[in-house]
Amino acid sequence: MTTPPPSRAPIRVLIADDQEMIRTGFRFFLDAQPDITVVAVAADGEEAVALARRERPDVCLLDVRMPKLDGLEATRRLAGPEVADPMRVVVVTTFDLDEYVYGALRGGACGFLLKDSGPTLLAEAVRAAAAGDSLVSPSVTVRLLKHLTPAPDTAAPARPAPPTEPLTDRELDVVRLVALGRTNAEIAAELFVSLSTVKTHLSSVQLKLSARNRVEIAAWAWQHGYGQPGR
Repeated sequence: MTTPPPSRAPIRVLIADDQEMIRTGFRFFLDAQPDITVVAVAADGEEAVALARRERPDVCLLDVRMPKLDGLEATRRLAGPEVADPMRVVVVTTFDLDEYVYGALRGGACGFLLKDSGPTLLAEAVRAAAAGDSLVSPSVTVRLLKHLTPAPDTAAPARPAPPTEPLTDRELDVVRLVALGRTNAEIAAELFVSLSTVKTHLSSVQLKLSARNRVEIAAWAWQHGYGQPGR
């Protein structure tokens, strides 16, 4: 597991969950990481939004089911399309429900993690979000994106607007791998290019697709038939 060099400022994290044991466990593990520090903890959605706006953490970890304001609405207030300066939000929940996944990602979340994914993946989700990347629990990713590909006997859903410019062959290579859940480092290794080259391609793809993050890039890929290995 790769972490930034010690000289780099630690990733500042807010944790919001209505269960004290979860808050304590997440904080204990994340504070033990050399590159992560927990700067705020909230027990409900309203407190989470207020603390996030005040502290401006690098990453917010929000539970879905919280009193006063649920995590999906808190996500929309912190990272939604109408937010002028959106924050990086990862929704962390016990419940593997499609409505939560779609609600979180449509609300602006850059990640969706199940609480039983384990502490290592939790730290990786924080690092990915802080780096402008996205991480969705592996058990959720393929099911989520396959739902965007209609069965042969069903009507196709409305597709998003076409790219403002055609994607290059190399950009399509990157898009295919994003759709399969590969990280930037894995894409670089598979395509035999540098990490910076992958990031350049992704930036170009985001502009052409008007996508806010790699989750939307992956969704576009599956909707257009680029989500299958070897396509």
